Amino acid sequence: MLHDVRVNTRAHISPTTEPPPALDLRRLGLVVHPRREIDVALDNVREWAEAHGVELVQIPVSGQERVVADPGEVASCDLVLAVGGDGTALHALHAAAAVNRPVLGVACGSLGALTATAAEDLVGALDRVDSGAWRPRRLPGLQVTADGTRTRTAINDVVVVRRGASQVIVTIEVDGQLYVRYAGDGVVVATPAGSSAYTLAAGGPVLAERSDGIVITPLAPHGGCAPPLVVGSASTVTLTIEPGYAGSRLEFDGQVNEEQPSELCTTRVEAYATLVGLGDAEPLLAGLRRRKILIDSPRVLARDERAAAAAAAQPT
Repeated sequence: MLHDVRVNTRAHISPTTEPPPALDLRRLGLVVHPRREIDVALDNVREWAEAHGVELVQIPVSGQERVVADPGEVASCDLVLAVGGDGTALHALHAAAAVNRPVLGVACGSLGALTATAAEDLVGALDRVDSGAWRPRRLPGLQVTADGTRTRTAINDVVVVRRGASQVIVTIEVDGQLYVRYAGDGVVVATPAGSSAYTLAAGGPVLAERSDGIVITPLAPHGGCAPPLVVGSASTVTLTIEPGYAGSRLEFDGQVNEEQPSELCTTRVEAYATLVGLGDAEPLLAGLRRRKILIDSPRVLARDERAAAAAAAQPT
């Protein structure tokens, strides 16, 4: 679910020094993963809600058929819970952004970049939010205008990708200056938060904490020289797309859009959505290493194993 919201960003997914907004938790909105095992999280939130006299409703999002509570409008909720993983959190963040509601990401599995608590720890997390022991984590976005008309916002990235066997031709301009023209599979434009998703998989750079800018990563360019590019946060990136005979498609935060605009104008946006932060947030690079998205080379790991074995063999 994508919303036409205009804001600006200068921050990575990072905590702020501002005090947390006061929350009087009377109604919680749920956005849930369509298939993942989420019973532990649901049992915990229902237990907490019953003990505190809080109502639970389910926020409708696109592609969601799983029903866990009565439907409710996000504007009527004081807090939105994204129960599943990072993809679920993205759905919840878009839904909540339009009415400026914070989102608590609940991991049902591996703790990801957008989740603050594991399912088994949810009761304690809700207690902390209820007592004001949380902080807002402002997320950047990408405002994308297609063919000068409809404007939408993505949190991680916007992607143009070939639909079939043919290539697309992409022209990239930054602040009106031509960067490169190439034929290939498409292009990814990402926020710093999104740089560790599709951009990383496509060979683009990861922007660590306190980085600022927009990342543009060509997808499988055929010949020429079209390296990934990082531009300033105030820059405007314009993409001109020639889709080829098989066509192209758009993806906003992984959600497919069937439109085929010939021009996309992309700018950074500020404070688009708000995540709930609890305690010290795990640094981006540490999280990527924990989830083995970043892995040391086998030679270095083998050296570590030899050193550990030698240390274990020493007499005590």
